[in-house]
Amino acid sequence: MTDALRPAGAAPTLEDVARAAGVSRATVSRVINGVRNVDPAIQAAVRQAVSVTGYAPNRAARSLVTRRTDAVALVVSGAGVEPDGEGTAGEGSFTARVFADPFFGRIVTGVVDYLRPRGMHPVLMFAETPRARDEVVAYLRQGSADGALIVSTHARDPLPGLIADAGLTAVLYARPARPVGISYVDLAHRDGARLAAQHLLARGCRRIVTISGPLDVPAARERLEGFRETLAEHGGSGGLPVAEGQFTQQSGEAAMERLLAEHPGLDGVFAGNDLMATGACHVLRERGRRVPEDVAVIGFDDSSAASACRPPLTTVRQPVEDMAAQMAGLLLERLAAPDRPMTSVIFEPVLVVRDSA
Repeated sequence: MTDALRPAGAAPTLEDVARAAGVSRATVSRVINGVRNVDPAIQAAVRQAVSVTGYAPNRAARSLVTRRTDAVALVVSGAGVEPDGEGTAGEGSFTARVFADPFFGRIVTGVVDYLRPRGMHPVLMFAETPRARDEVVAYLRQGSADGALIVSTHARDPLPGLIADAGLTAVLYARPARPVGISYVDLAHRDGARLAAQHLLARGCRRIVTISGPLDVPAARERLEGFRETLAEHGGSGGLPVAEGQFTQQSGEAAMERLLAEHPGLDGVFAGNDLMATGACHVLRERGRRVPEDVAVIGFDDSSAASACRPPLTTVRQPVEDMAAQMAGLLLERLAAPDRPMTSVIFEPVLVVRDSA
């Protein structure tokens, strides 16, 4: 159909692109669908014709041929229990915590920045209840997404195991607490905590306490153990005072209140993330303790909370955006080669020194 014969407003077709490029319709289809054995000059001509004609592939039709949706499920998974059979209250509190934590925003940024130039897009899903987990597995089984990127927040979370048992393609952010057949990216958390301990000791801090994350989270345990081990190597008694938080600013405040009451002479604090460290700084100011002159404080993650804190936090940088991009890259590699072996990529932490320590 020539431009003159095409109905007004009709979308350009493959035939229009083929005519503009001077090739067959089949050749245009092969280029658009990413078939590799096409001459580069022909590929360039087809892409130019696509641009000139304004052709946009019918994604639904294309997915029937390629069996790909070009969508990836980005799943934030927990281990909650439905409170009322409907899950409304639990979901609300869970999603509120997710969006309040800058950590998750950084993951989304890394994933989107990696996928978008490759013509793929994430679908955000939450899976903190049994019903929600079943919905995620069903969504993937039905082929509504090509694979899943899973951010699991608790060691007892069953979703990674469910995904692996179903033979679905996925990659995890953080090493799973129990071995499952899924690739993952993670940070050397013990090494990061070691950097924090060494910095506090170098400042002359000797009455050091820590606010850990929830100890059913492997990363929180690793950070605590790395910190404790380093203090012991430098003559610490091993009796490190610990208050457990929940990775929120409010829990950091509550933990700092307890530690101050029990150890009023403390002079150094290591918190398992920046939000809890921010809470600790807030309480210390309210109690008349100067940071860092009286008490040095170190956080973990190097999130936006670290630079917003007063004083700005010294913290251990976790390159979340890079890790999330790597996670997405591993997923696309597995989609291209399903038989490739499972793999893990471990990133190294860096101490970022600011004003709090």
